[in-house]
Amino acid sequence: MTPYFLIDADKIEQNLKVLHGVMERTGCSILLAQKCFSCYALYPLIGRYLSGATASGLYEARLCHEEMPGKQNHVFAPAFRVEDFTELIQICDHIVFNSPRQLHLYGRRAKDAGLQVGLRINPECSTQEGHAIYDPCAPGSRLGTTIKAFDSMPHEDFDLLDGLHFHTLCEQNSDDLETTLDAVEEHFGKYLPRMKWINFGGGHHITRVDYDIPRLERCICRMQQRYGLHVYLEPGEAVALNAGELHASVMEVQPAGEDGMSNVILDTSAACHMPDVIEMPYTPPLLVPEQMDEVPGASGYKYRFGGPTCLSGDVIGSYTLKSPLHEGDEVVFGDMAIYSMVKTNTFNGMPLPDIYIRNKSEAVLWKHFDYATFKNRV
Repeated sequence: MTPYFLIDADKIEQNLKVLHGVMERTGCSILLAQKCFSCYALYPLIGRYLSGATASGLYEARLCHEEMPGKQNHVFAPAFRVEDFTELIQICDHIVFNSPRQLHLYGRRAKDAGLQVGLRINPECSTQEGHAIYDPCAPGSRLGTTIKAFDSMPHEDFDLLDGLHFHTLCEQNSDDLETTLDAVEEHFGKYLPRMKWINFGGGHHITRVDYDIPRLERCICRMQQRYGLHVYLEPGEAVALNAGELHASVMEVQPAGEDGMSNVILDTSAACHMPDVIEMPYTPPLLVPEQMDEVPGASGYKYRFGGPTCLSGDVIGSYTLKSPLHEGDEVVFGDMAIYSMVKTNTFNGMPLPDIYIRNKSEAVLWKHFDYATFKNRV
C-alpha cells in the first residue's frame, strides 16, 4: 500500500564498491554520514566496504555503535550537551569540536578517554552555487573555526588536537574540493605538519556518473604526501545515490487551470516525506509514469504534483507526461534514499511511508509505521 520507500540494496553495494576502490587505491578512510542515510538494516553491508560511520550527536553515535560494531565511530556537533558527553566518549573513537570554546570545555576529557580529537575549521572559501542554506562558509557561519580564531587558541588547547576537519561541499565534484584544499593550505598550512589526520567532510558526489575520481584521489594523495596526514571522507549521498524510490498513488486529478496545468493530489507529501524538495528546493526525478523529453513547447499532459496536507506550498513539482493520469495510478520518484527517510515527519497526521528493501529481485518489508507511531511522536 502506498506510499512506501523502496531501497535497492544492490545499487547501494554498487556505490560502496566505487567508494571502496578509492580507499584501496589511496589508503584513505571513508565513513558513512548517517545524517543522510541511516537505514541500519544495511549497516552490515556498508561495514564490509567502508571504515565506519560518522554521527551528528548521541543517537547516531549509538546507532553506529550498536549496528556497525567494530567499525570506526566518529562524531561532530556544533555543540555538545554535558549530559551526552560521558556516553559519547565511551562509544566513539574520534570526536570533532566546532569551536575553540568547545575544545577547551571537553577536549581534555576526550583525550584522557583515548579518543582522537579534532577541530572543525572554516577555510572561508565558498564554492556553492544557489544553495546558500547549505554553505558553511557563508558570512556569519556558525560552523567551523576561522584562522583568526584558530591563531588565538591557547597552546594547551592546540596540543590536544590530532586532526582538522572541514565540510564545505554539497553535491559537488572534486574540482571544488581542490579549490577548497587550496584555501585550507593557504590559511592553515602552517599547522598541518603538526596533525595526524585531516577530514574532508562530506558533500562529495563520488558515485555520480560524471564525478572526477582521479582528481579526488590526487587531492587525497596531496595531503598524504605533503603533510603525512591520514585522510578521512564522510560522504552520505554517495553511499545511497540513486538507490531509493518513493512510490505513491494519485488521489485526485483536478481540471486544468489557466496555465494549462492540472493539480494532482498524491497520497505522499513533499513537506512530510521529502522535505528537501521544499528546503533545497529541487524537483525530484519521476521514474513512473514516462515523462516527455525536456524540449521547449513539447506537447503532453502537464501536471503539478502536490501532497494532501493543508500547506499550500506542499508541492513536489511540475511534470509533462506522455499519457494522462487517472485516480489510482501509481507514480514513482527516484533518488529517494538520501535525506528523505531521515527527515520524514507526521505533520497533519500524515502516516509515514513503509520502508521496503529490495535485494536482487525480492522486496521485503523492513519497517511499518502505523497510528501508534504518530501518537508516540507528538
